[in-house]
Formats: sequence, C-alpha cells, structure tokens
Amino acid sequence: MDNPSTSQLTLWPADDAVGVWAVRESGRARRLSVRVFRTGKVEVVVPRRTSQRVVARFLNEHRGWIESKRADAQRSVVPMQPFPPQQIELTACGENWRVHMGGGGTRVQARVLAPGLLRITGKANDARAIRRALQRWLMLKALECLGHLLAATAQELNLSYRKVAIRRQRTRWGSCSARGTISLNCSLLFQRPQVVRYLLIHELAHTLHMNHSKRFWESVGSFCPDYRILDRELREGWRRVPSWVFDA
Repeated sequence: MDNPSTSQLTLWPADDAVGVWAVRESGRARRLSVRVFRTGKVEVVVPRRTSQRVVARFLNEHRGWIESKRADAQRSVVPMQPFPPQQIELTACGENWRVHMGGGGTRVQARVLAPGLLRITGKANDARAIRRALQRWLMLKALECLGHLLAATAQELNLSYRKVAIRRQRTRWGSCSARGTISLNCSLLFQRPQVVRYLLIHELAHTLHMNHSKRFWESVGSFCPDYRILDRELREGWRRVPSWVFDA
C-alpha cells in the first residue's frame, strides 16, 4: 500500500457475505492490528508504507481468530426491520411505545402525545431525520430510566458516584471514570431488567476498584451472584438493539 488511505483488501473469503474488509494506514500506528466489528466488518490498521505482502502474512497468521470473531458477528447480526418502527419496546423499564407518523411541518421531531404513544412530526419521507429524532428521544428516555435505576441501585448497595452520562456507542455498554462519572449506553433500554441491573452493579463496583482484578469481581459477585450468566447474556445483547439506533 503506497497511498495513506483506506483501501479494500482482496483476501479470503472471495464472497464476503458478512461485512467489508478494509485496510487503514495510520501515522500513529507502530505495529499491525486488526479489529472485527459487530457488523462483520474487518479493519486492519497498519503503519504507513506497509506492503500488502506484509499485511497478507499478518492476516494469515491471525486467520483463526478473525474467522471466529466474524462467525460471532454473523450470529448476532440484527435482522432488517421495517422503518419507521410501528412500536418500540423498552424492555429495561417495561414500556411499550406505539409510533404514529403525524406529518405536518418541515422539522422532524419525536413528541410524546400520551404514555406509550410517540408521534413523529415533519417530513414522513426523510428517513435520516426520523432516525435522528428517534435517537434523540431514546437518549432522553435512557437518561430518565437508566438514571433512576442507577441512583436506586447505588442507594441500595450504599455506593456513590459523581454523575451519570448517556452514550450511544456501538461496542461498550458502560464505563466508570476515575472521577466517578458512570456512562451508560442507551441501548441498555432493550435489555432485560436483570441484565441492566448487573451492568449497573458492574459500573458501581468500579467506584471501589478501578480495574477488573479478583477483588473487583468478588465485589460484583457479592452484589450479583449470577453475574457470569448475566454477563454472557449482555455480550449477546446487541442483537436485541433495533438497527435504527445506530443507523446514520
């Protein structure tokens, strides 16, 4: 690769049914690395002026790991769903919302008409704007629902945190900063309450141990004995997230 840009790499398999293979040169990279996204896309990050022969050899050495991750991605891929959705089920807080396309005006907005009834106003054929409106609404619902659950869980466990932040991330369910800010993924709203509770306990335990040491997991286990089972379920939780949550 002579050009410092993202390019496609023709390797195995010839018929890539899961995702896209791409090579990206980085001026900051000191070694080759590969990442498999949950969509099945494979991205290889390489230092500048790395030859395609070196990239091919690197990928052949890691072929087993890559194919294993791609298989996981294929199993968890979210099936295509009608859009706009007719209803949105927020499993975490036990809410089921009907979506009504109201039309009128030019600016697309998601408005709550009544408990369980969401109205989309504006251009009905602007799918991108409708997705953005739904995503904004989801972030507000996450702050309301997850924020309440986090505060209640912290009080129950006699643990404290500084503040809560809501994110819309593709790879992380939550995090806890050294300053005590707990970030939660709005996609948690589509998970079972027991799974969400485990994730909240996980992040609150980081206020005691800023690592994943034995003491950290002992702390999590003391509050949530079934954490191993719930953690495995959460890892598969992406398939329960509607595609519009992350679509552009």
